Amino acid sequence: MSDKISLKGITWNHSRGFTPMMATAQRFSELNPSVEIIWEKRSLQAFADFSIQQLAEKFDLLVIDHPWAGFAAKTGSILPLDQYLPAVYLKDQEENTVGHSYESYSYDGHQWALPIDAATPVAASRPDLLERQGLQLPKSFEDLLNLADKGLVAFAGIPIDVLMNFYTFCCSLGEDPCQQEDLIVSGETGIMALRMYRELASKIHPDNFKRNPIQVYEAMTLTDAIAYCPFAYGYSNYSRAGYAPKLLHFHDMISLNGLNNLRSTLGGTGLAVSAVTEHTEMAVKYAAYVASADCQCSLFFDNGGQPGHLNAWKDTEVNRRSNDFFANTLPALQRAFLRPRYHGHMFFQDHAGDIVREYLMNGGPEISVLKKLNSLYVESRSLQLS
Repeated sequence: MSDKISLKGITWNHSRGFTPMMATAQRFSELNPSVEIIWEKRSLQAFADFSIQQLAEKFDLLVIDHPWAGFAAKTGSILPLDQYLPAVYLKDQEENTVGHSYESYSYDGHQWALPIDAATPVAASRPDLLERQGLQLPKSFEDLLNLADKGLVAFAGIPIDVLMNFYTFCCSLGEDPCQQEDLIVSGETGIMALRMYRELASKIHPDNFKRNPIQVYEAMTLTDAIAYCPFAYGYSNYSRAGYAPKLLHFHDMISLNGLNNLRSTLGGTGLAVSAVTEHTEMAVKYAAYVASADCQCSLFFDNGGQPGHLNAWKDTEVNRRSNDFFANTLPALQRAFLRPRYHGHMFFQDHAGDIVREYLMNGGPEISVLKKLNSLYVESRSLQLS
C-alpha cells in the first residue's frame, strides 16, 4: 500500500497564475517526497465566476478571488486557516500585506486564504510609442482624453473590469461605493463618475469592450496600436524582458483633481484549502510555503508569479528584473479600495458590470443606470440573509 499523498489544486490560466503554482508544487514535492501536487487551470472569467463551493468538493487547494470570502464564511467550504497556522506566521502575513490583501481574505473573524498574489488596476505604457510621437505620460484626466483622441488609449471593457473601474471613478471622486445598505453610491457621485467614464469610453476602439486586462496587454505588446492604458489590473509579466515582443512599463495612475492619484479596486488572489480535503495538514503546509516571504521573493516570482508578500514588492532584484513594476505601482496597491465581500456580492458583481458596460457603449440617462444598480445591489444584500 502506497503512503503517497496526492493533492489536487485549481488555479487560473495565465503565466502569472499557473506556472508559479507548478514550480512551487514541484519544489514542495522535492522537500516532501511523500507528496504529489497536481495543478489544473481554468479561464480568467471562470476564475472570477465559478463557485468555490463546487470547486472545494473536487480540489484540495484553490486559488481564489477575495470577494468569495463572505461566501466561504457562510458555507464553510474552505478551511479557516487561522485555526491551523501558527499565530506568528499569520502575524508576519498581516504585517507584510500589500495594501488590504491580507484583510481581503479575512471575514467573520477567520482567515480564509493566504494572499499569494497582489494586484490592482494601474497604468501601463509603451514608452517607445510615446517617444516616437513626442508624447508624455498623461497626468490629468484632460491629458488622458487628449491622448485618447489620438487613438492610442485602451482599457479592459468586459463587464467585470468595467464595474471595477466604475468603482475607481467613484472612489477617486471621494465616495467609496457600497457603504450603505440600499444605495451603491450617491446620485451626485454616481452621475459624475458615469459621465467621465463614458467620455473616455467614447474615444476607445470598440474592440476593447471584448477585452480583459490580459487581452489588452497582449494587444499592446503584439501591435503598435495602443500606447497607454490608464487602468487595468497590473501584470508584471509584461514588464519582464523576454515575455512579450514589446516591453510594457507600469506606473501609478492619473489624478482627477491634481492632488491625488486614482484609487482603484483591489484584486489579487489567495490560496485556500478545501474543507473536505483528506490531507489537511499537508495542504496547509504547502499553502504556508507558497505564501512565505522566502518563496514569494524567489521561486514564486522567478516562475511568473506576482507576489502577495510586501518583502517581494520591495526587493531590489525583483524590481530590477521587472523594470520596477513593483516599486512603481506599490502606492496604488497601498491605497486600493477593498470591495465588499458579503455573501451575495458575487451575485451583484456578476450582473452589475453588464449595466455599466451597456451605458458606456450606448449611452442613456445616468439616473436610470444608477436605479438599476441600486435595485440589483439591494437584491444582492438580501441574499446574505437567506
